Amino acid sequence: MGKEQNMIKAAISSYDELRGKLAFYVDDDYREFSMKGIPSGRPFLGVKIPTVRSVVGLIPREYYEDFLKVEPVAVEEVMARGMIICKLPYDEMLKWFDSQVSYIDDWANCDVFCSGLRKVIRGHLSEFLDLKVERLLGDSREYAVRVGLVILNCAYVEPDYLPVIFDRVERLALHEEYYVRMAIAWLLSECFIEFPEETHAYLKVSRLPKWTFNKTISKICDSYRVDVEAKNALRKMRKK
Repeated sequence: MGKEQNMIKAAISSYDELRGKLAFYVDDDYREFSMKGIPSGRPFLGVKIPTVRSVVGLIPREYYEDFLKVEPVAVEEVMARGMIICKLPYDEMLKWFDSQVSYIDDWANCDVFCSGLRKVIRGHLSEFLDLKVERLLGDSREYAVRVGLVILNCAYVEPDYLPVIFDRVERLALHEEYYVRMAIAWLLSECFIEFPEETHAYLKVSRLPKWTFNKTISKICDSYRVDVEAKNALRKMRKK
């Protein structure tokens, strides 16, 4: 039985205790694996995401603000901070949102944070789009833009927001940053899976450059939720 299954459930009341708990669950092999697939300027401890989430679950609510005031160092500390923020009510989450974005410099922290935001921003989609997402999409930082795109992916893939998504993707079409282009392809693939007719119509007139367009097609074709006939039609649209 691994360390994760034997997690001691004592409450964590200080940031030093958080760091100590994370250090206890370090997996050297996982650290090496993560470093190869998740480029980051921060050090990796080597703690798996479910374990980080379990550790965060040991922090009592009254200590959240104290923890959020500490500047994170390791990748997993940034992740833990994001998880704490996603436990807050919407209005409180907003106070910490921008600082969390500033700490994100890898795709894993981006995607875990955005996924956690889904429940928090439910019921506030229009306001949050105007207040935060639009600013992110116009940001000069690669990962800030990615955060905006992944939030669209996690919370806005629904009929009322499809025109917004297609318009914003068009505005970002010429971005060359790798993790922005990958986020666009992922977002559009999810749009196609949920709304194939509308997304197909957009793809036929999009200005997406060859790499992003073809990556979008590839990600759609990788999905088990898209039928063979649709995949064959999409493959014929690939840009030469």
